[in-house]
Amino acid sequence: MVNLILNENMKLYRRWRTWIMVAVMIAAVLIGSIVEWYYDNKDAQNGIAWQEQLKQEKQHNEKMVSDPEMDEESRQWFQEQITLANYRLEHNIRPESGTMWDGINGSAELVILITLFTVIVAGDSLAGEFTTGTIKLLLIRPASRLKILVSKYISMLMFGLLLLIILFIVSVLVNGLIYRFADMDLPLVTVDSAGEIVQRNMVANLWQTYLLNGVATIIFVTMAFMISSAFRSSAMAIGFSIFALFAGSIIVELFQAYKWSKYVLFANIDLSQYLAGRPYQEGMTLSFSITVLVVYFIVFNLVSWLVFTRRDVAS
Repeated sequence: MVNLILNENMKLYRRWRTWIMVAVMIAAVLIGSIVEWYYDNKDAQNGIAWQEQLKQEKQHNEKMVSDPEMDEESRQWFQEQITLANYRLEHNIRPESGTMWDGINGSAELVILITLFTVIVAGDSLAGEFTTGTIKLLLIRPASRLKILVSKYISMLMFGLLLLIILFIVSVLVNGLIYRFADMDLPLVTVDSAGEIVQRNMVANLWQTYLLNGVATIIFVTMAFMISSAFRSSAMAIGFSIFALFAGSIIVELFQAYKWSKYVLFANIDLSQYLAGRPYQEGMTLSFSITVLVVYFIVFNLVSWLVFTRRDVAS
């Protein structure tokens, strides 16, 4: 099994496209962080202290809350911003904007880029073997089809994990250097669904965000791998998985009014919703979403195993 995984990694990292993906992700972090720092630095040159700026924002939000035409959802958001501003001013805790954490937290959103790249690689991993005919070279080995399948799947997950680690290290180093590692002990202050202030460690929350978003990567990679195994088509596996990646949020919004929609894959795939204390539907919990995802995960892998091990792939 180890030799099979090493062989898959060798094929993966010998390709130029793999390193192009890594370079694109690093470039995205660099560009996004530098642009963010440029505008933060520009605002700092105006000489307005963060306390004064926060007071101005608070006054604006109070005006918005008093607007009789404001819908309830928007009014609640502005009220939460007022609550946050009062807490920050009272405890002398500045916002993340203008600090290294603003860029680092922004870079965490690039996990979707990791998912995209890993899906592309996973979609072509198995189907590409059929297209080029190299699948025969794998099947003549003494290793079982299950081991071949598992080795390919593990190598894809390892690739996603590598991108995740690179993203974290690069974002911390780049933003730390351009902001001179100031405000490293800044806590994360948020408002939960009950309107209560929650104060957490910034690094711990960041890692939680990375790990929970990484779960989505695993599910989408498993989906791409299943389609690749079932239809032997890289285009179908990559295309359908990318469509699901970007259309999933739209689908769950359309069906949110229905109770059964909480069992839909896309309603549970964003586990970071529980960090903010705002689940997709009332009553949903982290353990519920994990259970639903485990069921989908088992089904996807079961389909991959059944199709790959029972279908005639020698021709």
